[in-house]
Amino acid sequence: MSVDSWDPTPRPASYSDRLELELEGALEEETGRVRRPGVIAGGALLAVAVVLTALNLRPAITSVGPLLAEMRGGLGASAIWASVLTTLPGLCFAGAGMLAPLLSRRIGIGSAIGFALAVLTAGLVLRVVDGPFVVLGGTLVATAGIALINVLIPVVIKDSFPARVGMMTGVYTAALQGGGAAGSAASPPLETALGGWRESLGSWAVLGAIALVVWFIAVRGTGRAPKPMAAGAGGRSLLRSPLAWIVTIFFGLQAFIAYVVMGWLPQVFIDSGVSKGDAGLLLGLISVIAVPISLVIPPVAARQGTQSWWIVGMGLCGLAGMAGLLIAPSASPLLWSVLVGIGMSVFSLALTVIALRARSGADTARLSGMAQGYGYLLAAVGPFVFGLLHDATGSWTVSLIVLMAVTCAQMFFGFLAGRARYV
Repeated sequence: MSVDSWDPTPRPASYSDRLELELEGALEEETGRVRRPGVIAGGALLAVAVVLTALNLRPAITSVGPLLAEMRGGLGASAIWASVLTTLPGLCFAGAGMLAPLLSRRIGIGSAIGFALAVLTAGLVLRVVDGPFVVLGGTLVATAGIALINVLIPVVIKDSFPARVGMMTGVYTAALQGGGAAGSAASPPLETALGGWRESLGSWAVLGAIALVVWFIAVRGTGRAPKPMAAGAGGRSLLRSPLAWIVTIFFGLQAFIAYVVMGWLPQVFIDSGVSKGDAGLLLGLISVIAVPISLVIPPVAARQGTQSWWIVGMGLCGLAGMAGLLIAPSASPLLWSVLVGIGMSVFSLALTVIALRARSGADTARLSGMAQGYGYLLAAVGPFVFGLLHDATGSWTVSLIVLMAVTCAQMFFGFLAGRARYV
């Protein structure tokens, strides 16, 4: 079956037209009137809650890397333990993410995200109270909360901001990337200021508690609370939808690249003669670049009939940066990092595509769960394969060639996913 063949119904001429119609329907359904002051205020408070929630979705992961040596020394942990610790997030994102639509149907999306924030906060505290296995258990709990939120936030954006899908996705992604950069940059100073790695890692639970309080105020005290999904919502299984699989593969391939870059790029630079400190800064730069891009491009792309060429263009930038790393990694590491950072910023468009390829919040939840569940399972393989190829060949050449091939595949599936169709 062709991706284009299953939806013969007429569509609005543009995404802005369609989103305007959705906004009118949502406001009439919730209020019986076109507008009321409470809806606007509620939308602003909910937007703040979304941003605070997004800020919590990466520090639990990125705060570990800079302190890993101190953690291993303090816990007497092995290299195998460290490998398990750094692999857990991807596997947990895949497993727990698949359960998110079921949880949202049972207790409602607003309550599900609140529950996930509580789980995340509890996990951040748990992982610093005891030995190496408790650290692994706490990390598993924290990343399970993150996985649930990853899947459900696009549904909140779709349902609560139907006329601002691109803008809110960009704001959410920028906050997520900013939180990730803060986690890696602030954890070492926090260790010095607070007296140890346990205190540094545990301090991120404060941010989680703040987000939890604001979230419950936003969804319970205003007219913009995300609506529960009916138990029977969703219709046919998305596993039989070619477009759903295209979106899933696109999401998984971009995550594959991101995991490889976050895990191995500093070592690639170090092996080419860049200092350890500069290699860490270059990785931080890649995260920071995504912040302004996420604020600007998704709102623009969402208003257009297709997001395909935006996805391809960003992919070409990433491909150019990888080619530079392959041919002359030490010649211009700053330029290569900027180009790779632009390419990795396609993550914001991957989230935008999930929201735009579904007609309803229920379909968005199912598509988000499928894309992130199976997608992160694919992504978890990336760092392992990249490192294994390096060990087998003794250089980064084959590893980088494979990464460039994955980038080409990402552009192909991203082009298909970006076209104006619906699952």
